[in-house]
Amino acid sequence: MASNLARRMIRRPPATLFLLRSNGHVRHFSHQILLGGSICAKPMREATTFLPRASSYLLWSRSFASESGDLVDAVVPFMGESITDGTLATFLKKPGDRVEVDEPIAQVETDKVTIDVASPEAGIIQKFIAKEGDTVTPGTKVAVISKSAPADTHVAPSDEKVGKDTTSPAKKENINKQMPKVEAPIKEKPKTPSLPPPKASPSEPQLPPKERERRVPMPRLRKRVATRLKDSQNTFAMLTTFNEVDMTNLMKLRSDYKDAFVEKHGVKLGLMSGFVKAAVSGLQNQPIINAVIDGDDIIYRDYIDVSIAVGTPKGLVVPVIRNADRMNFAEIEKEINTLAKKASNGTISIDEMAGGTFTISNGGVYGSLLSTPIINPPQSAILGMHSIVSRPMVVGGNIVLRPMMYVALTYDHRLIDGREAVFFLRRIKDVVEDPRRLLLDL
Repeated sequence: MASNLARRMIRRPPATLFLLRSNGHVRHFSHQILLGGSICAKPMREATTFLPRASSYLLWSRSFASESGDLVDAVVPFMGESITDGTLATFLKKPGDRVEVDEPIAQVETDKVTIDVASPEAGIIQKFIAKEGDTVTPGTKVAVISKSAPADTHVAPSDEKVGKDTTSPAKKENINKQMPKVEAPIKEKPKTPSLPPPKASPSEPQLPPKERERRVPMPRLRKRVATRLKDSQNTFAMLTTFNEVDMTNLMKLRSDYKDAFVEKHGVKLGLMSGFVKAAVSGLQNQPIINAVIDGDDIIYRDYIDVSIAVGTPKGLVVPVIRNADRMNFAEIEKEINTLAKKASNGTISIDEMAGGTFTISNGGVYGSLLSTPIINPPQSAILGMHSIVSRPMVVGGNIVLRPMMYVALTYDHRLIDGREAVFFLRRIKDVVEDPRRLLLDL
């Protein structure tokens, strides 16, 4: 029986050559069936002896690892107590890329923050299971990671030989001589009278073409900000009061001690810490501004958590300085610096933005001269800082230039009367213009 099988295989072309005529590549398997029915392993170089010498087929091989324990899934992590789902915003890697343990491979946008999906093991990304734009929940599989990298061996002829015209120059010349030249007759196109362009009706508006517009989905963070601000506008009876602050003394304090401050505390002395301390003093003098309406009750808070509005490329986030009433200038500056860096690079957590009893928004860093900030719910008031501009002021009967800043307080008029709001803003003005009041508790 074995001998008959051998004679048949000698008379007919090998199955390998038959496959080569119909396929552009051949996969190499490490086990081969030999004449007589025996099985043994042959290297790739022996398998190539069956191929034509002028073959342009691509040969490649891949070593496959065992599936047991080799493949792991990258899943969406826990996103916070109040967040149930998110949108798969973007992939940071591609299939076939090498990743290390805990290296981010994708980002998920939530209502509040952007969360990284990290690789659980070091290896190669085999494939993505989810797609960009999908709504995902904690535990959703995003990608499959292979812990053992596949080894690819490519043996291919030069690309110039594939599809190259093998006709010799002499044959091309003979073919060109035998082909008669045929000249196509040139037909004159009939001349049509040019029509004037149609006149647009004066009553019809000239709208820009749709090709000049771009439609993109709104990020979840922007949706959340829009919803909260609109709810704030619909719920609160918002009113804004203004004042102006002479920044001379606070700026002089900063200039005199900035070098010693950095040397001792390792962080720069900014103006924000002065306003946080001033806001703490104002909230202690007017506790109603630190309170909030809850149904038919008023909740007075005996702690002060100051939220700092930070603009990022992906939207507005509001990290919280916990227990600001117990912190000094250096502790406030360090906390602001840490939270601002996390907000900018997208690593800030939900817990670092939750809560807050009062918000400070500094539009002056962008050049804003005056604005009416919107309350950050469920708080009852927000302080708006603006740019510092030198203006002529009357001081001691003389007109002098002073660095002035407009400040604004937007408050919920259902809870806070104008009297308390004005007193609070006056306290801000007094403390910033004379920081010594903080030391003397005046």
